[in-house]
Amino acid sequence: MTSKSIMDLASPDVAELVARSGTAVIPLGSTEQHGPHLPCGTDILAAELIAKEVAARLDALYVPFGPYGVTPIHAGHPGTISLRRSTFEALLLDLLTELAGMGVSTVVLVNWHEGNIPSADAVAYSIQQELGMFIVSAQACYVAQRLYRDLGGELTHGGGIETLAVIAHDPSLVQLERVGAPTRPPGAEGLDEMRRSREVYGFVTDVTELADEGWYGNPWWATDEAATTFAAHVADDVIRQVQAARAARETAQAGRRD
Repeated sequence: MTSKSIMDLASPDVAELVARSGTAVIPLGSTEQHGPHLPCGTDILAAELIAKEVAARLDALYVPFGPYGVTPIHAGHPGTISLRRSTFEALLLDLLTELAGMGVSTVVLVNWHEGNIPSADAVAYSIQQELGMFIVSAQACYVAQRLYRDLGGELTHGGGIETLAVIAHDPSLVQLERVGAPTRPPGAEGLDEMRRSREVYGFVTDVTELADEGWYGNPWWATDEAATTFAAHVADDVIRQVQAARAARETAQAGRRD
């Protein structure tokens, strides 16, 4: 089963798919340094890999957003290109507005970059409120973190789970021979935990506060065998939660009609 991208379809075929499915899937990621061993496109490569699986299984229109995200935390490292929040939000707003005009009623945002979350959520809320489009935000990186945690996988920057994603995309892009064990400044573990808290959290504005060389984790954890099922494994769980979100909304809407 393969996804159907808006980039590959003729206009009548787009119209037919939208009429049948009413759903579009959009990957969100970033282009930023991931150490000397992973490509700068790691985040968008992971997002696209999973989003294509999700789109194929939902019979949805796959709609690329672009390779860039909001990532000022990695500024100054060669290969990092960060959009302003206003630029990112304007692009996403325009894209969702155009899709709504085509008749798309549901959008699944498949995100693999934490820096995108506030902007993507703000746009999604506005579009849903103004146009009635139902938008589901799937933080695929967090889904992967939960799925692989008990197996030893960690969602770090350039570590095991991200290495697994790149192997799944193209193993020739992984260059583990370039790296030794990463080093971290004092207190980095606490800072990392603090910024990712769901309850009370502060902010890190420079990745070197978390890792001396801008990356950390255990990339050697990833294996070719695990990579063969990576996209499908994460997509399965994303789809399960998307369907639950849809069911909750439909139940609530039916209740209001009654």
